[in-house]
Amino acid sequence: MTGFGEARLEKDETSFRVEIRAVNNRFLKISIRCNEDLPAAAENEIENLVRKYIRRGTVQVALFLDRQPRPGDYRINTQVLLGYYRQVEAAALDAGLTPPSGIEPFLVLPGIVSELVDPSAYVAEILPSLLTVIAQALEQLQAMRIREGHAMAADMRATCLRIYSLSEEVEQRAPMVVENYRQRLQERMTRLLGEAAEVLKPEDILKEAGLFAERADISEEIVRLRSHVQQFLSVLESPGEEPPGRRLEFLTQEMFREINTMGAKANDAEISRCVVEMKTQVERLREMVQNVE
Repeated sequence: MTGFGEARLEKDETSFRVEIRAVNNRFLKISIRCNEDLPAAAENEIENLVRKYIRRGTVQVALFLDRQPRPGDYRINTQVLLGYYRQVEAAALDAGLTPPSGIEPFLVLPGIVSELVDPSAYVAEILPSLLTVIAQALEQLQAMRIREGHAMAADMRATCLRIYSLSEEVEQRAPMVVENYRQRLQERMTRLLGEAAEVLKPEDILKEAGLFAERADISEEIVRLRSHVQQFLSVLESPGEEPPGRRLEFLTQEMFREINTMGAKANDAEISRCVVEMKTQVERLREMVQNVE
């Protein structure tokens, strides 16, 4: 399921901003990017926090940290600064030019200003606050995913009811298949044998029709299909503590298998039409279930 969450925090001269996006994926893939270097330990803690909320999907976590600089964060290397100045002064005098009167232009040169703050130590210091902001963004994201989940559940519920209704149509049609086969067989034999058809005993036709009925019997498949549909609906109503995605995915596979068997057994155009529509409905379920945790 998809979702977006954003959170901000101002604390101890540091501004935190977190954006989290989640899109559909059968598996869980987490990517984290930050405008500061994150130690591996910090990335692991962030990833573990995300896993507590999300079990499926491609999740992108964007972190933006803005720390107000303090005087003690930087040091000027006076020896390097004087070295630059003396070289420029000597070059200016040799060229007959006026030496520079200030040091401001030299401050941007390499090696003059050193940053004393260790980025890893800084991130470790602010990590508790950072995790708090990430959790707030994840709560927002989850709220959006829950709303989407309710809409998907309603759609899946309607799809299951349609499959159940089609199975009832198949059940009502199934007894007619054997009778239609018996009539077609009788007409075919009469046409082929002509006058000799009188020697054909009715019990021979009935025996052949009985064998066909045994081969074409789909009552067990209908019962199992309805059982899978009812279990699917039960999981939607009461998913339990464990994520229901895998269970729902298994049930759609079993539905598809039973419907395939019906189509292979039933030699009837009307049942074949119902089978095709049931397959379409199950395929819709399968696509939605792949994005359910």
